[in-house]
Amino acid sequence: MQVHNHSAVQQNIEHITLITPDAPLATATHGRRAKFLQRLVRLDIPVPCTVALSFEAVRAIAEGSQPDRNLILAPFEEKPLLCARPSSEDPDWGGPGAMLNIGMNDELHCELSKHIGPHAAATLYLRFVQSYAVQVEGLDPDLFETAGDDPVSELEQTLSSYMEETKEAFPQDPSLQLMKVLQLMARSWETTSARLLRMANGAPADASLGLVVQKMMLGMGRGECGSGVMQLVGSETGKRGIEGRYLRQNQGREDLNGSAGTLFIASAPGGASLEDVAPGSFEELRDYTELIRAKLREELQIEFTIQDGRVYILDGIRSHRTTRAAVTIAVALARDGIISREEALMRVEPRALNELLHRQIDPEAPRDVLAYGIAASPGAASGRIVFTAGGAQSAAAKDELAILVRRETNPEDIRGMHAAAAVLTMRGGMSSHAAVIGRGIGLPCVVGASDIELNAIARQLTFPNGRVLNEGDIITIDGTSGEVLFGEAAMHEASSDSAQITFMEWADDVRDIAVRANADTPADARAARSFRADGIGLCRTEHMFIEADRLRVMREMIFADSSKQRAASLELLLPMQRADFIDLFRIMEGKPVCIRLFDPPLHEFLPSDHAGHRDLAEAIDLPLPDVTRRVEELGEYNPMLGMRGVRLGIVVPEIYEMQARAIFEAMVSASREIKAVVPEIMIPLVSACKEVELVKQRIDAVADAVMNESNRKFAYRLGVMVETPRAALMANDIARHVEFLSFGTNDLTQMTYGLSRDDSGKFMSEYVKQGVYPEDPFHTLDVYGVGELLNIAAERSRKVKPDLVLSICGEHGGNPESIAFCRTAGFDYVSCSPFRVPVARLAVAQLAVRDKLDKNAHKAD
Repeated sequence: MQVHNHSAVQQNIEHITLITPDAPLATATHGRRAKFLQRLVRLDIPVPCTVALSFEAVRAIAEGSQPDRNLILAPFEEKPLLCARPSSEDPDWGGPGAMLNIGMNDELHCELSKHIGPHAAATLYLRFVQSYAVQVEGLDPDLFETAGDDPVSELEQTLSSYMEETKEAFPQDPSLQLMKVLQLMARSWETTSARLLRMANGAPADASLGLVVQKMMLGMGRGECGSGVMQLVGSETGKRGIEGRYLRQNQGREDLNGSAGTLFIASAPGGASLEDVAPGSFEELRDYTELIRAKLREELQIEFTIQDGRVYILDGIRSHRTTRAAVTIAVALARDGIISREEALMRVEPRALNELLHRQIDPEAPRDVLAYGIAASPGAASGRIVFTAGGAQSAAAKDELAILVRRETNPEDIRGMHAAAAVLTMRGGMSSHAAVIGRGIGLPCVVGASDIELNAIARQLTFPNGRVLNEGDIITIDGTSGEVLFGEAAMHEASSDSAQITFMEWADDVRDIAVRANADTPADARAARSFRADGIGLCRTEHMFIEADRLRVMREMIFADSSKQRAASLELLLPMQRADFIDLFRIMEGKPVCIRLFDPPLHEFLPSDHAGHRDLAEAIDLPLPDVTRRVEELGEYNPMLGMRGVRLGIVVPEIYEMQARAIFEAMVSASREIKAVVPEIMIPLVSACKEVELVKQRIDAVADAVMNESNRKFAYRLGVMVETPRAALMANDIARHVEFLSFGTNDLTQMTYGLSRDDSGKFMSEYVKQGVYPEDPFHTLDVYGVGELLNIAAERSRKVKPDLVLSICGEHGGNPESIAFCRTAGFDYVSCSPFRVPVARLAVAQLAVRDKLDKNAHKAD
């Protein structure tokens, strides 16, 4: 039921519309709040008389036009007391605050004093004068501050202050007050700051605003009166349980938190409740809220007023909730038959799942921000500053949390990264070494914090505001926001429960392409399995050589003078690699494992400073000058385009032969325990078809040898990692020799743009800000440039081999927008860091659901 005068206004007014069950209202023309109130009216829920102003009407007000005040006021009784609220398409976009008690003047104040008492009437009038003076007239808020102890005398003082500042008495005409308020709200929506703020919240630049004008329910007076909010679930967990607050003799929601006398909604051991003092109103309110949940198909926080024992619903919003709560709510609504499973999947943003997988800073905790960088790997951690990998390892040995701070990381830092609680670098971007490793092992990471000065000698950090911190000082890294904070921040722990498991099972039921994980070690593989990855899409074998005992043998191989000596060193690495691959095959239990052969340049495994050269000379028993000379010989001006990948495999074939033997012997061993393993071997950095032919010949020869030695027949799949533009363009020729192509979009983006992925962070934010690039191409796949190369390669290769498996294994594989492109292009799977697998699984599921909905809509048309 709606409390209004039906005869006062026609129902077919387009832009100034009384909200009735059949009024011509839509979210796209009047906003979500107006449409929500209409839905309540249709459910016969008591809503105060409300008039909705359309987007067009509000836009006209902002441009200086005066709306028909008589038309707006016609539905209301004489001398109405009103409130005005914003109504945008999405409440998350924000908007001007509500203005209460419009129409309050001396005459109405006098009348209300007789009905609700001088104290309550003065409180209403005082609050309106204060709001009007500050917001509408733009007066200094300090002039209108009051203690709130004696509203009667404070009202006189406030009216006097208004007169003194404006040289006019406070306006007494309710219609004039309303017009001024509507004009303020309309124009505030159009300010530059408001536009930027709502765009930051996801609104389009041209987003519009509607307004609703509603009869005030005082929440004050005789009988049971007050205001409050109520919801049926917890904001933190999403589990069933009535939450909210109620304050007697009060209006609005501003005083509900912290005011003396605030009650719980439902009976609770911690204090009095609405259920205790007004059980009838509580039952009525609970029934309305349950009805809204069932019919509007959402858990909402309901704002209500009780006037002389009668309940009125003023508004309903989708209250702030954690991702854990959002998942639990979606699953519960689906299980109760209120929404479908597919709709439940659409109600959680894929990226929001990061909140469940990593510790996060408590959103209510204070933040002392020292600097900003690129949010490269989500999660948060606090710890003491250390400047070396050894420092991080030493801290871990003492069970102390450390934040590893480096200008940039390199393969020698990996052990320190595993030991650290988080990583901060001054250089790098989304696909830099620190970022990729951080995402792979679930380590919070902020990169490209170029405003921080690192003094390695003094072991100090100087931040943009001039603050200086030393090694051992505590900082917090927020890899979700890119912030570096001083001190130890309050955290929310990662969580998992049955609702989350069910939710992801539903996602797997509908997704139509596979999601694999990039996993380099047994620990990574176990993480991949725990996140329900469909296999390993990229195993970077070079990361297996970082451990101290292996690194020494690797360096001996690099310093070998002949093929025979290299083979001897690699013979020592063979059992280590074989053991790693056996572990991977066992952990994945028959799921596909794609192993990339050795990729980086050899110099990455050698020390770069004099002290490191000296230690290396002692370790491998060579003269220091010989070590220094060899390191210099291996140095390259542009190592990322130099002797690496397949080039190294052809020039130093013993490396790939050892790795192939390790893979095949591991496969034979693992196949005795689990079902048949068919490994996928991937050749990196290919740019010519002949490279594939040469490597394939050697790998086939190793496979034949192992089959003869083991007296076992087996199969393997050979593929190419497409990282160069030429490989993409020549995909038709390459496809004849392989069974799959996997696109390494980190390097492919780097080579297509001519950008260094490690250095682009210095200017990328400015490029995006000025519109040079719409997004960081290392973060979101460039569908027009790099994407065109992927489309060309897919089309050409499948003309030659229609059943060729296509995939993406760069970090774009965990980005929802990039996944959408790959799915449309017909790729078979995406692969990403283990901790991004749940994000990718949900993203693929949502794409499949959208396609289904689009097809159904097309059939309906």
